[in-house]
Amino acid sequence: MSTGAQRMADVAALQQQLAAVGYIAERSFAAALLLMTELKRPLLLEGDAGVGKTEVAKALAVVRGTRLIRLQCYEGLDAHSAMYEWNYQRQLLAIKLLEQDDRSVAAKEQDIFSERYLLKRPLLEAISCTQSPVLLIDEVDRADEAFEAYLLELLSDFQMSIPELGTVAAVSIPLVVVTSNGTRELSDALRRRCLYQFVEYPSFEKELAILEIRAPEAAGELARQVVQFVQDTRRMDLQKRPGIAETLDWTAALLRLGVTAIGQDVTEAILETLAALIKTRDDRTAFTPEVVGRMAAAC
Repeated sequence: MSTGAQRMADVAALQQQLAAVGYIAERSFAAALLLMTELKRPLLLEGDAGVGKTEVAKALAVVRGTRLIRLQCYEGLDAHSAMYEWNYQRQLLAIKLLEQDDRSVAAKEQDIFSERYLLKRPLLEAISCTQSPVLLIDEVDRADEAFEAYLLELLSDFQMSIPELGTVAAVSIPLVVVTSNGTRELSDALRRRCLYQFVEYPSFEKELAILEIRAPEAAGELARQVVQFVQDTRRMDLQKRPGIAETLDWTAALLRLGVTAIGQDVTEAILETLAALIKTRDDRTAFTPEVVGRMAAAC
């Protein structure tokens, strides 16, 4: 088999493996995931909230048969919370016990600042695994620029500097997925260290495939109508367009009310379940009975 043909086969195989665990990936996306694995480079995923960025890391961990280690970023996140902390209570107890120890101060310090008193947080945990895990650095744009600087050493050389211990190199290279919702611009230095993929809202065909896999009880005409309604909703002028998670939640809500087909006759049921689909007050006011009735009839 030629190199090009083998590459196409490898990408198709990964697509099938992801689909088997409930994640539908376009060919270009599967190719980016394959490159991430082969080149041992982080993959930066950008896109609106709810388009499936986090889910791909979960699916990849299942496909690879490895651990998923997640670092959820937030405003004010610092290096210690993400990388490591010292177990101060145990260290204080050890210092008390060492008061009668005749060794030098330097020897005692070396004992106190050893790995047995080290608490591994997600980033250190990820490079300490014997089998390469999937490391998900989720919503990195919520953290500040200073935290990005801490990440650069890890993402470049897969090592971490701990002042009391020195440089800790990776036991295995994790598969790193970095996600961003675009709430702020990321640094060029971070982007240079990553492969890149922008994740769009799913097409009609992709969303239908996802729904039929994740909610097989809705497969058929109801699934097609649900996806049509959600796709029409995303074309409206909304503050928060529904993502795939909302599509799945809304489908479950409709099934709970016994809805088997979408039409004007179930307008009331649709209005009762919009809490699963529409997530802001202003957006909800746009869905009057008349609007919902027209949208339902169009499905």
